[in-house]
Amino acid sequence: MTLWPIEQLLPHAGRMILLDRVVEWDAERIVCERVIRRGDAFIEAGGLPGWAGIELMAQAIAAWNGCQVLAAAGTIRPGFLLGTRSYRVDADVFPPGAKLMIEAVRTFHDDDGMGAFSCRVDAAGVHAEARLTVFSPPDPTPFLDPRNTLDSKGTAP
Repeated sequence: MTLWPIEQLLPHAGRMILLDRVVEWDAERIVCERVIRRGDAFIEAGGLPGWAGIELMAQAIAAWNGCQVLAAAGTIRPGFLLGTRSYRVDADVFPPGAKLMIEAVRTFHDDDGMGAFSCRVDAAGVHAEARLTVFSPPDPTPFLDPRNTLDSKGTAP
């Protein structure tokens, strides 16, 4: 199992990369780590707001995809978070200094790029969980160009 630097796995840049590293990954799941540090993006007086757990989960899924792509000698491309079901977090913030473990487990994936993952964020005294639906099309270009109108299958008419 190769562990690439997180910057190589995500189509994000700079302060928008909210994960520190991949701990482990395989064909069905990934575990990532993040230590909450004052001064990082989205950090408020009490820490990282609980709602940001969704973004941590989405980035873990993107990192999982990046691992799959790089292992197959492919090229990283953008994906899209379509939605979440039942996001629950048992604290208002992830406190400074907390070491978060973010896990995403694939529950569904099809050849068109649709996927679903069961996700969780765990730290001492804080837990969050959700199921995220994502989309990683073979060619994301039409979805990124605001001039395109897309039909229900995501193709330009």
